[in-house]
Amino acid sequence: MSGHEALLADIGKYCQRHRMAESTFGRLAVNDGKLVARLRDGKSVTLNTLERLQDFMKRDGDRDNGNAEAEGSLLGPNGAVVRTETLTPAGATSNAQAKDEKGEGKNFRFFDNRQKYLMFVNTCSEKWVVANRVAMELAHIHPAPPAVRVFDAGLGDGTVLTRLMRAMHARFPTMPHYISGKEISLEDIRLALEKMPDRFHEHPASVLVLTNMYYAEAPWLRVRSPAAANSLVWHEVALDGSSSFEFEEQITALQPFLAEHWQAKTSEKTGNPIYERPVVLVIYRRDHRFLLDSVIPKPGMATADFDLIIASQPYRLRVPAEFKANKVVAPLARALRPGGRLVGIHSHGNDPGLEIVQTVWPGERPYTNDRHDILKATKEILGSTHRDLKYNAYSDARSVFRYDMHTLPNELAGAIGTSTLFAAWNAAIYVAQIEDERLSDVVKDGRYIDATAGVLRKHGGLWFNDETYVISRRQA
Repeated sequence: MSGHEALLADIGKYCQRHRMAESTFGRLAVNDGKLVARLRDGKSVTLNTLERLQDFMKRDGDRDNGNAEAEGSLLGPNGAVVRTETLTPAGATSNAQAKDEKGEGKNFRFFDNRQKYLMFVNTCSEKWVVANRVAMELAHIHPAPPAVRVFDAGLGDGTVLTRLMRAMHARFPTMPHYISGKEISLEDIRLALEKMPDRFHEHPASVLVLTNMYYAEAPWLRVRSPAAANSLVWHEVALDGSSSFEFEEQITALQPFLAEHWQAKTSEKTGNPIYERPVVLVIYRRDHRFLLDSVIPKPGMATADFDLIIASQPYRLRVPAEFKANKVVAPLARALRPGGRLVGIHSHGNDPGLEIVQTVWPGERPYTNDRHDILKATKEILGSTHRDLKYNAYSDARSVFRYDMHTLPNELAGAIGTSTLFAAWNAAIYVAQIEDERLSDVVKDGRYIDATAGVLRKHGGLWFNDETYVISRRQA
């Protein structure tokens, strides 16, 4: 057996022993969910990657399979980042173990199952609707020189951000744009970068900054830990040419850099993914370097004074409002400039999607707190030091909005196709963030099919509700 075949055999045994998907193995070991698929296609790996794979398997190799906890993954509405899953033998519930906010157990990462995520974003209109909702805020911001400054707190695959960038160009066609995004997932960074060449062509006075730092670090591009600061990777790319094709070639050439540096590991304390080393990637057009000199961030000199901050699905549904406010919303609100606005968006419920979930699991309540709870907790944290902030919950009529699952007009009139049923079920459990370990029994007995079909027929389709809130800083 060759070394390549032996490596694949070892990975296969590891995944079987821990009941883990190969894509999950690749992500947990080297932050690359497609690694094993590429190995099966005959691709090779570097010595550094080989050592990391072997270290990962060795780390858990001595655990008894009857007692070991295997880490898998699930996915949530934004592809952004929040939790890691702990699976116990025989599918035992891990709710008591998933207490990441207290560090008492391994919480599960809901936003990294690529199959669930890709099916959701390609069958539902959430990203379109969210982008349109965020774009409405452009009419209420007050940019100041040298640029319109936007921060995306959960970049995901870049769909929301790139749609917003188009709206920004339409509203501010002659102003420089400073676009910053936080994302820890290597696969999402790759997907987001694929969408950027056209943006640099249409709006050449753009600076794109991507980072994997924490919420309390990313807006400032400044690492709090001295040890992590010493390992900071700051990479600046000046694009040559003037066409989307030329920009695409140069952005695609960044793949080896991303594979080497955009790596994540699992926190021993919380089980959440954290960066191995902080990375900042800065991209702009070389022919606009002179114009953008005051916009391009410099190491140690970046400022967090954003006109607009997008916080779409940035936290796990079931964690307390205080945790969401302290770890996510409050740090982002601190990064607003005078006149700036933070738009928070998360799942609301009271929709056919939740009806499917509650048909299968009566009494299920995934939405434990709403926008009022989160704003109240954030105000308690920031109120004494940031009195110039305004917290806008709005009425349900303005705050709550709907997005739909795509179906053909006549698809629900007769027999509902298997693909539609599966897509609807996937969307319902994805939005409600149902753990994999709870799915095995209901999938085996087929009751999820009847529940999904019944709700689709009752409502003539499937849709979900999100709710939004705005935190704004008064103008100076």
